[in-house]
Amino acid sequence: MSFVPKGYVKCKKTPVFSEQDMPAIYRERHFTRPGVYEQIHVIQGELMFFGYLDKLGEVNREVRLGANETAISHPGYWHSIKPLTPDTRFEIHFFIKPEGPIEQA
Repeated sequence: MSFVPKGYVKCKKTPVFSEQDMPAIYRERHFTRPGVYEQIHVIQGELMFFGYLDKLGEVNREVRLGANETAISHPGYWHSIKPLTPDTRFEIHFFIKPEGPIEQA
């Protein structure tokens, strides 16, 4: 698996989602914004991460994730996810590279 590059910091995270309440956009083919890395973290159950060459391209990557596993989507990368078990719970963390000094929260 790939990693978020050194120097990037977490700027946001989603609530914990299940198959029943995950936003539809995550099931559909979408891309990560320029300059942003997305880390999908499975808390419970299993999900499938699909990567695509482009907006209309075929699947070029499939990664099955279980509890405590993550997948990284690089900036501009087209992808989608699909829960595989009814008990699946996951959250998404977003990372950016700060342009100035990092302020302590």
